[in-house]
Amino acid sequence: MRAYERLLKYVVVRTPSLANQDTVPSLPGQWDLAKMLVEELKGLGLADAYVDDKCYVYASLPATPGYEDRAKLGLSAHLDTIWDFRDNPVVPRVIENYDGGDVVLGASGLTLTEKDFPELPSMKGQTLIVTDGNSELGADDKAGIAEIMTALERLQTENIPHGPIYVAFTPDEEIGTGPRNFSVEKFGAEIAYTVDGGREGQVQYECFNACKALIDIKGVNVHPGYSKDIMVNAGLVAMELNSMLPAETPRNTENYEGYFHLMTMEGEINFAHLYYTIRDFDKNKYNFRKDTMRHIVKTLNEKWGEGTVTLTFEEQYPNMADIIAGCMYMIDNAKEACRRAGVEPVIDPIRGGTDGAQYCYMGLPCPNLGTGGYGAHGPYEHVTAEAMDKMTNILLELVKIYADRLSEKK
Repeated sequence: MRAYERLLKYVVVRTPSLANQDTVPSLPGQWDLAKMLVEELKGLGLADAYVDDKCYVYASLPATPGYEDRAKLGLSAHLDTIWDFRDNPVVPRVIENYDGGDVVLGASGLTLTEKDFPELPSMKGQTLIVTDGNSELGADDKAGIAEIMTALERLQTENIPHGPIYVAFTPDEEIGTGPRNFSVEKFGAEIAYTVDGGREGQVQYECFNACKALIDIKGVNVHPGYSKDIMVNAGLVAMELNSMLPAETPRNTENYEGYFHLMTMEGEINFAHLYYTIRDFDKNKYNFRKDTMRHIVKTLNEKWGEGTVTLTFEEQYPNMADIIAGCMYMIDNAKEACRRAGVEPVIDPIRGGTDGAQYCYMGLPCPNLGTGGYGAHGPYEHVTAEAMDKMTNILLELVKIYADRLSEKK
């Protein structure tokens, strides 16, 4: 079975995650995919596959006889998808021999265009998979799962020698809590790669330092006809706070540039709440962004009264680069695997985070590889069958590299 065929099977299983829930996983749909994958893994010969009480799937493929002393290599991807389109079914459309032009996405009124996604012409002649415009596709990260599963199948059907391989599929990555209940010990690997990136050939080992900034504003409400010098409109204070931030938003930044991102804002006269994410690759700049937010809050409290605005930071994940710097052979091996598979490697930073960013600080070095997908987190998400084939080949070449090099872990 080709990887894209597995993808089509996985994406129709709805697996959204939702922040600030008391349960793990955050929403129950993730169990459905986890249980499906356990049965499929067992069918592929990974007899120890299981899902634990927090919806983490673990499995291992024993080494080919004579290769038991190779590095314990892990592959990981996540089960969940974004919350935004939770009520809409995923209806994938497969376009064979794609003409490279704009694609109308069903009856949604949306069009996938070359203007917004300039990679489209390069996909001419391939098998393109898109949405109907009413949901995300879910290739983030079900393409990663499909590629790992297909690589596991081919390792055995093609009798490819390999060292011990460990697999983990995790819940709630999209809300940043995937590693919270992850067990490195249960996983069993000593080095790993997440398969959770974009274009084929992507190799990533730098990510943002990241946190949430949660802001509560208390207003003072009196009759507007008699409110002179008394009323404090919490909604207006919220707008004032946002106007004091630098104009460094996701829309205006790229590459290694950090940002402030307003995720949600709600409020009225009495009360307002804002939720930002703060991101930067450089730790000093990241801390400066947090200090900027603190200074704004201090200024507003001096203007409107102490206690009007409260600020809470919640750390999410650090930049993995500091950990990977000590094992750059993992990046060299990934680049070589790409080239062996006929794909030129692309080294770029992750403008986001992966489970691997947190695994790195749990004692498990874990850079990230692409999936072949584009346009994640929205109805414009797309991937080609051929890109997924290439990523599967890259995973197989990576396994071969670690099988060939006894002392690579050292």
